[in-house]
Amino acid sequence: MTTPETNLLIVLSLPEPVRNIYYSRLRERFPELTINMVGHNSEAGPFIADAGMVLAFGVMLSDEIFARGNKLQWVQALGSGVDGIVDQPSFRKDILVTNMQGIHGPPCAEAAICAMFDLSRSMPRIMANQRNHVWERFPVRLLDGKRVAVIGLGVIAEALGPRCQALGMHVTGVTGSPRRLAGFDAVVPRERMLETVAQSDYVVLLTPYTKENHHLANADFLAAMKKDAYLVNIARGGVVDEEALVAALDSRAIAGASLDVFSVEPLPEDHPFWSMDNVIVTPHLGGFHDEYPKRALPILEHNIEKFLAGDRAAMLNIVNRGKDA
Repeated sequence: MTTPETNLLIVLSLPEPVRNIYYSRLRERFPELTINMVGHNSEAGPFIADAGMVLAFGVMLSDEIFARGNKLQWVQALGSGVDGIVDQPSFRKDILVTNMQGIHGPPCAEAAICAMFDLSRSMPRIMANQRNHVWERFPVRLLDGKRVAVIGLGVIAEALGPRCQALGMHVTGVTGSPRRLAGFDAVVPRERMLETVAQSDYVVLLTPYTKENHHLANADFLAAMKKDAYLVNIARGGVVDEEALVAALDSRAIAGASLDVFSVEPLPEDHPFWSMDNVIVTPHLGGFHDEYPKRALPILEHNIEKFLAGDRAAMLNIVNRGKDA
């Protein structure tokens, strides 16, 4: 007999072959589970009332999931962020939340490096020239010798720092709890954030999205940046005041930005970011890569096993809600 504890709803707006990896592996590993999978939260209606477990990226959920999920006991976030889950109005505080903390270091660090290379090498200009068959030579910027400020020191920053140093960059971390960190030339407290930003050629946002970090990169933050500096956001859209950023980019108060995350996703078709020549837009690809299921499934399988056994304390990556990392 099906119970909420053995009823799993998967909500994944991913290519079908990717979604089926999770579905097939979990069906084989846990035959006692009833597993339903949908591609969008709007399709969850027939299944959510009986689900005790939900697997999804937080940004793929809606408040209706929690308003109608009266039997819901556990949400496994397939990413590290839990915005879109714990901040929903109908989210109950008794629901257990776990995430995939720990697997995003290399892919998101590579995404940040790629963003800095693309900005420094003016890749949008180069690709536009290729489409138009234009041969234009111009000097590009080196990363070697440049200063990068990394805002937020978690797993991704730990992977990013050494990579930046290997490219000859000077790396400064900004965090609420300063500590020695391999791959960083300096680590400073949040109180020195604007001072650090003002000295940096690249500013990479990696901080989690919390009430305290809402619009952390605001008009004052952007005004502190050098006019030839670039902003890279691999964190969450809400960390940036997008209206202030549009103004800063439009006036050339900063050189440009590479943005992987946005306050509204998908990014609306009429948003100014799409048509700005000093902006690179990527569709939340930072941690999404060919080996993601391979790295996520062992954590997911462990947590399902412990959840079914009633050993919740042994589950991995339990989210301490309200705590800023």
